[in-house]
Amino acid sequence: MAQRRDTPYIWVTWLTKLLVGENSCEWAAWFRANHDGSSYNKVPSTFNETSWKLDHTELLSRARADLEKDGKTVFSENQNSFSLRGRTATLGGKPDLITVSDGIGTILDAKTGQPSPSHHVQVMLYMYAVPRALRQFGGVTFDGKVVYPDHEVHVPITAVDDVFKDNLSELIHRVASQNPARRVPSSMECSFCNITNEDCPERIDEKPDVSGETTDF
Repeated sequence: MAQRRDTPYIWVTWLTKLLVGENSCEWAAWFRANHDGSSYNKVPSTFNETSWKLDHTELLSRARADLEKDGKTVFSENQNSFSLRGRTATLGGKPDLITVSDGIGTILDAKTGQPSPSHHVQVMLYMYAVPRALRQFGGVTFDGKVVYPDHEVHVPITAVDDVFKDNLSELIHRVASQNPARRVPSSMECSFCNITNEDCPERIDEKPDVSGETTDF
């Protein structure tokens, strides 16, 4: 049986698609935030993690080499792990690369898949959290960059504005609430969710229809 956490813990990646509307089911993030991940069963993953790690590591190595070629000091992955404690929850994350020079920094995240607005929002979350959570980066002003295999996308400092902060705060409060957040089961979202029917009876196990068949209309 899933065990409740004493304090909600929210991983950055649980919020990104909700913030941009790519996902609608806030309940899945609420459940993970409020329950110990080792205490409940999970749907077996069909994701090829080995292949992803190989591709991601190669892309990350190229990005780090380019920065170091420019004479920059680069902090990588585990060096950048943070837990930002708030009044209602703790926000955790681990940016791929951070580089800082003269009080100005850049946070980079490498993505091997198709570009998505949620990738930009993930970097924005890091830009917001890192100077607040990691003492060594306190007072640093960050911009961001999403690194894809064939191009890069700049995320300006101005992206982390008051509207973004307000939307983030409201979502965290809903996900961290003692009361369950909104449940919106769908074949698409459920197919990527690892919470079983044991904890989510409304889970939809049917795969979304991608047969490609046409109809008359």
